Amino acid sequence: MVNGAWWPRSRDLAVELPALVAALDTVWGRINRVTVNVHMWPQIPRKVPTGSHVVRVGWFDAEQDPHDVCLISYSHAPYRWDLLVVPPETDPEQAEHLMAVASDVRNMQTASALIADAGDGAAELPRDPSTDRTRILDWELEGGANQGADSPISTLVRSAEAAPGRSGIPV
Repeated sequence: MVNGAWWPRSRDLAVELPALVAALDTVWGRINRVTVNVHMWPQIPRKVPTGSHVVRVGWFDAEQDPHDVCLISYSHAPYRWDLLVVPPETDPEQAEHLMAVASDVRNMQTASALIADAGDGAAELPRDPSTDRTRILDWELEGGANQGADSPISTLVRSAEAAPGRSGIPV
């Protein structure tokens, strides 16, 4: 799973990483290490100066999701954050959507799954089951917690049936 998203302008890690670290240092505490997947970046420097300090950069092959950047801080819990790396060449509208989905606390997908779903047009913001009206309505119509003729859902169904010019249940 990811904790958010990053949309770099290029695949030059030495150029892109300092701005990301500088922005996150103030929010998450000093970022000490970064790991990336070797297949996302053509060149991976061992150390990157960020302005206020130097960040060590490590890389993995199969061990790390190709669309993930892992940031580690030794000074602030939680100590690890994983961000979806939106490829630089991504369409701005699609990138905005990916960043929103990745930043949603209910997101349970990996970085690569988010990218794959976006390519299929299937990446959606996860729904909160407690506010998903379709699921609530289905549950209530199947018996739910409010069984009986005087339940709020029964009243809703009766009012929808009685309303002229309306069909279905208003949700």
